[in-house]
Amino acid sequence: RQRQMCIRDRGYLMAKVEKDPFRCTECGWTSQKWVGRCGECQAWGVVEEIAAPKKLSLVAGNVTAKATPIGDVDLSAAHARPTGVSELDRVLGGGLVPGAAILLAGEPGVGKSTLLLSVAAQSAAKGISALYISGEESASQVRLRAERINAIDPQLFLASETDLGAVIAHIDSVKPQLLIIDSVQTIGSSAADGAPGGVTQVREVAGALIRICKDRDITLLLVGHVTKDGSIAGPRLLEHIVDVVLQFEGERHSRLRLIRAIKNRFGASDEVGCFDLSDTGIESVLDPTGLFTSRHAEPVPGTCVTVTLEGRRPLLAEIQALVSAGRENDYGNARRVVSGLDSARTSMTLAVLELRANVRVGGRDVYAATVGGMKMTEPAADLALALAVASAAKGLALPSDLVAIGEVGLAGEIRKVSGVNRRLQEAYRLGFKRALVPTGSDTKIDGMEIVEVSRLDAALKRVKITGE
Repeated sequence: RQRQMCIRDRGYLMAKVEKDPFRCTECGWTSQKWVGRCGECQAWGVVEEIAAPKKLSLVAGNVTAKATPIGDVDLSAAHARPTGVSELDRVLGGGLVPGAAILLAGEPGVGKSTLLLSVAAQSAAKGISALYISGEESASQVRLRAERINAIDPQLFLASETDLGAVIAHIDSVKPQLLIIDSVQTIGSSAADGAPGGVTQVREVAGALIRICKDRDITLLLVGHVTKDGSIAGPRLLEHIVDVVLQFEGERHSRLRLIRAIKNRFGASDEVGCFDLSDTGIESVLDPTGLFTSRHAEPVPGTCVTVTLEGRRPLLAEIQALVSAGRENDYGNARRVVSGLDSARTSMTLAVLELRANVRVGGRDVYAATVGGMKMTEPAADLALALAVASAAKGLALPSDLVAIGEVGLAGEIRKVSGVNRRLQEAYRLGFKRALVPTGSDTKIDGMEIVEVSRLDAALKRVKITGE
């Protein structure tokens, strides 16, 4: 019966190939002819010809290791080794695990190569041999960067290669415990069709390197490029076959860099690490709150502090607003300029502020920005944004020891957000004594005055800013 089922399935696959011989490697959509763009997921360059299915075999294969009870599995090889970069260890869940495959993605120039070169040097200093393969720069270029960031160590080996066979030869020669490939899109394999960086090539190269590293307990760090919309370039399979996916973020004009864990088989997937990128290298920022707030000798209208959650870490952030004097009966030329905030959410908050709290912003230019180049997209910053704009519009300063947390609804209500207690504890640690939070938060901290508000107009009255 099993043989009949296999023959039937093989016949179905043969008929499928004959009917639609081309298939999308991303979503599985099939077509009778080759097209450059998938008709289902709209991805480019992912439609390939389906090879005829191989003859099915029912012969048992060789096993690599005998199956053992789960309680008898040895855990000694699965312990993480610290990298020496504390913020990266925090995101990874303790450090690098032997045999793990880690994908680090980010925009060009954000500092991926600098971070990994520093990780390689720190690991080499602890006696962990590291091999850095660069497919984008020559060995001399990488050496210059290593001297600038003081990443020279006898246990750190360097090579510049773009062929998979040469990379494997270096692995056999050096026998490293840590392998860094910068980047996977630049390495090509003669066993796969297409140019390096293509879907087939990336899948073949990444699969081969992961197999080798898992067999030899080598930690693998792959650098990946991103597309224009910020997603990882290449096949989605690349994110599935690796153990950890990290996203490296940062503005070109800011020294702050954030690394987020999108996928992590060895720890939490919502951790965030903060780094300071400078000419002398990249350093961990253990307490980054001071980067997102400014100190004023006297209270200034148009500023309000909130607490945002980046993963599990609460960070204080300051929102600044500037509102022009405006012109009578001029509602068509008002400008709305934001930096670090979501423009659509800012426009919605301004509309609620005018219609529900009677603060006139129509016909007046409004500029809103975050301090330190921080990006805030979570709704918990709505209340702080509304208070900052109202403060700027009225010319009245808010108390310097006040933080505001809450989501603003279209009806003017203040909605609850997650992690209020954790946010307020961080604010109290940094010297803030008063807080505005949504009704129902049920949070008490000794030494801190916590006021619950249900509506936006009530919040403005509590800070003595009222509408016209």
